[in-house]
Amino acid sequence: MDLSDLHIFRTVVREGGVTRAAAALHRVQSNVTTRIRQLEDDLGVALFLREGRRLQTTAAGRLLLDYAERLLQLADEARAAVTTGSPCGELRLGSMESTAAARLPVRLAEFHARYPAVRLELRTGPTGRLLAEVAEGRLDCALVGAPVNDGRLVATPVFDEELVLIAAGGHPAIAAPADVESLTLLTFEAGCAYRQRLEAWLAAGGVIAERIVELSSYHAMIGCAAAGMGIALVPRSLLATTAAPSAVSIHPLAAGEGRTTTLLVSRRDQRSPAVAALRDLLLAENADFPRSTA
Repeated sequence: MDLSDLHIFRTVVREGGVTRAAAALHRVQSNVTTRIRQLEDDLGVALFLREGRRLQTTAAGRLLLDYAERLLQLADEARAAVTTGSPCGELRLGSMESTAAARLPVRLAEFHARYPAVRLELRTGPTGRLLAEVAEGRLDCALVGAPVNDGRLVATPVFDEELVLIAAGGHPAIAAPADVESLTLLTFEAGCAYRQRLEAWLAAGGVIAERIVELSSYHAMIGCAAAGMGIALVPRSLLATTAAPSAVSIHPLAAGEGRTTTLLVSRRDQRSPAVAALRDLLLAENADFPRSTA
């Protein structure tokens, strides 16, 4: 079993089959199939269940994938450490959708210009899912909402955000949960840090949501709020990148209740030059945050 075999195996899993993996690897399909069969013979276990042209990962395959991810990441780190020391290889970055939209475009463009040898992969999702993927090694780092309480992870504050309520245009001022006219919450799936903040804010005022509508994008969330369907809690920085301020009413939370911090998290036991470079770039633009991590 060598790193090349593991790379091919991981690509087949990620691409969902041999045909797409071969295209991604710039290899012929027969070569990919042969290498997978050789790996299975070497290990003495089946890594895939073959149903016609479809492949399903076996329990052994899922176990091997976890080790393959870590071994390939270590290989990238070792290559970077013993050559120029400059970040290279793959950087799998996760982010909350709002952060990806409002904070990352310019910064990732700068990162790409500085470190062209890094292959950047960005995936968005709610905080809970991103934390699990970092802890399990499926992401190298992620930008998530505070707080983070996982001893396996190290967290660095990188952005300060103000969260504001949005509702239909013309909605009366909202100073407390009792002022909300529609108790339908427009949110992402469970695990979203901002959803948890909104539910906690309402609960502190003795108010319970009547309905929760889960949406998959902020564009949909803002559109539904503008139409009077319900309320949502969003970063003010995101609204500045859209036409939303003219379509919705914006209500700051009182007494600093809307202040929150976005954290860059990574595994405590991993030392990735690419992650360190991204952390330094984000901190360089946010001098108010300390460079120490916790």
